[in-house]
Amino acid sequence: MLDRLRRNVPSVIRRNYALKFGIVLLLIGASVGMIGFFATEEIRAHVQDNADEEYATLAEQEAKSLQAWSESNEQRVETLIRSPELRSLTTTELRQYTQHPDRANAIHIVDTGDGEIIASTDRTLTGDSVEELSIPDSESLIEGIDPFSVYRSSPYLLEEDDGQPAVTYAQTTGDGAIGVVYTVELEQYTEQFSTHGDDRSSTLVLDGEKRLVFGDEGYGEELRHFGQTYGGDSDALADSAGPGSRTVASAGTSDTLTAYGFPEEEHVVGSAPVEGTDWVVLVHEPTADAYGFVTTVQWLGFTATAGLVLLITAMGAILGRNTARSVNRLSHEASRMEAGDLDVDLETNRVDEIGQLYVAFDNMRLSLRDRMEETRRAREEAERERRHTQHMNEDLTRAANRYADVMQAAAKGDLTVRMDPDATDTEPMREVATEFNGTLEQLEETIARLNYFAGEVTTASEQVADSSRAVREASENVAGSVQRISDGAVEQNDSLQDVTEELSELSRTTREITESSNEVAQLAKETASTGDAGREAARDAIAGMASIETESGRAVDEIGKLEQEVAKIDTLIDRIQVIADRTNMLALNTNLEAVRPSSGDSEDFAAVAEEVKELSASAKEAASEVETHLERIREQTQRSVSAVEQTSDEIDVTARRVEHAADALEDIAEYADETSSGVQEISTATEQQMNSTHEVVSQVSEIATISQETATGADTVAAATEEQTSALTEVTGSMSDLAERANRLSRALDRFETDRPDDAVTPFENE
Repeated sequence: MLDRLRRNVPSVIRRNYALKFGIVLLLIGASVGMIGFFATEEIRAHVQDNADEEYATLAEQEAKSLQAWSESNEQRVETLIRSPELRSLTTTELRQYTQHPDRANAIHIVDTGDGEIIASTDRTLTGDSVEELSIPDSESLIEGIDPFSVYRSSPYLLEEDDGQPAVTYAQTTGDGAIGVVYTVELEQYTEQFSTHGDDRSSTLVLDGEKRLVFGDEGYGEELRHFGQTYGGDSDALADSAGPGSRTVASAGTSDTLTAYGFPEEEHVVGSAPVEGTDWVVLVHEPTADAYGFVTTVQWLGFTATAGLVLLITAMGAILGRNTARSVNRLSHEASRMEAGDLDVDLETNRVDEIGQLYVAFDNMRLSLRDRMEETRRAREEAERERRHTQHMNEDLTRAANRYADVMQAAAKGDLTVRMDPDATDTEPMREVATEFNGTLEQLEETIARLNYFAGEVTTASEQVADSSRAVREASENVAGSVQRISDGAVEQNDSLQDVTEELSELSRTTREITESSNEVAQLAKETASTGDAGREAARDAIAGMASIETESGRAVDEIGKLEQEVAKIDTLIDRIQVIADRTNMLALNTNLEAVRPSSGDSEDFAAVAEEVKELSASAKEAASEVETHLERIREQTQRSVSAVEQTSDEIDVTARRVEHAADALEDIAEYADETSSGVQEISTATEQQMNSTHEVVSQVSEIATISQETATGADTVAAATEEQTSALTEVTGSMSDLAERANRLSRALDRFETDRPDDAVTPFENE
């Protein structure tokens, strides 16, 4: 801002201190003059406002006095109307009531029925009609009055009593039969105005049509001022609804004021309405009298301002001339110093800022002389430093080129290169070479460790893959074993069916033995042979059942492990549900924060709470679904365990029964051997054999049923084993993918050339 102002100031002014000082002094004087002028005007306006307010207050006081006078007349009417002797008052008594100078000019008691005056202070009016009075609108006076309020007429001239201005008040009794008409002359109030007798002040009262009702000096000769229309510039004040004042020029003085002898000059008018009437009080005062103190204050303010401006100008001229002379001399000596002459005279007797400036210039002259000598010596030293710097730059350039070649080789992957610190004489470049070599060594070590780590990852991944494949093969073997168990159970069932048929055949044969004893020997041999075969089949069944029991035990162990894993997953699901519940609680808290009145970002809180709530609901729903599936798996596992355990128990039972069958078959063989000893025991042995055969048939049927159930349980175990094999296949695939990524990492690291053997690499340690 100041720079722009300086550019706009002409150079002639900027180069001349005396001229600038004079202009500033002139601006200060003008500013002081303007401030004094406006301050004086402000004081004048304030004092004038106080004077105006004083005349508005005076008019308000006159209006209140006139209002009190009018209300006192109304109270007298109300007092008369409430008098119990009102109907019997005589003329003499009414005249006594008007003896007081402030009281009525005339009182009339009127019969409201026919308008007849039944009593009056003027005996001659008794018996006349009220319409014959000079009251305005006397014809409708009786109809316009009531017992609830006092009627007041507009001012008028009485036809009797020399035509004096008057106003009439009227009211009826409570029954409306009798009325009181109370007439008061207005001129009796004239002397009560505060301006009465003052030749330079005047108080007038106007009615609603701006006609003169009261005047502090009466109504003039022959009452010629009464009812005169008020005019002039203060005419608008007659319409005011409250106290106010204004200043009116002499040209606006009304004819009414002129008729009252008011001087034709500028004056102040204060106005105030009379409550309860349409009258307005106007108080007039010449401005010379009203604002006399205001004029004195204004004159004193202007005089003081002019004196202050002159004093500032004189003092500024004296100070400016002396300062300008010293500044011009200093400027001349400074110009000689600028030309190279340092033998100038800068001595002065002044001790103020100008004198200090002379001393500063003299010190600067001496310092400049010393600086010039130092500059010469510094120039020579700078030349020597320039040559030394040039030598260092050449050395740095050569070292930088060599180091750049090393960096390019390292960037291409050769980490065996190194910078030679002795290739330069500059210590910072040597430090750069040493730090860079250390960085390459660390990078080489890191690359080697990464190679080693990639190899370890590859090896470990392959081992895990091999282990997974081995586990998968074992699972496949288990599945095959279970399948073979199932097939063996089926074959066992078929064998037992055959045994059942053979035993049925044996039963028929036994019956034939009873019918024909001739075939006993042959049947005994066949029975012995069949008993041996059954015994061998029973032994085979016992061995197969033992194998099934062993495999079932293994299946139970595997299913137990599966239950443990399912329990762990169930624990994780419980943690997920707890987290979901906490998230839901967090969303609830966020909603509570969002609905607080102090939350300025309630919409942002609500949006975040809604998202957290949806996330919690999704997590909870997912956890519920997983828990449902796990519950199904758990139930299926429990059913499998129950089936396998039941199968194992049934196998034990079947094994015992098969042992019993084997023992029975051994007995059959013994019976067959004894058959050849004696025919006499054929009948008894045959009966025993038939009973044993029936029991064996029943047991073999039960064994066939158990074998069928065993085959069904083995199928269930085989399906679970196949699912486990599928999961191991996925693990094997993931480990193979990890090994492939480790191989790609190794191939990517092979582009870096290092000179560290594998056995010198330190593996990464777990932190």
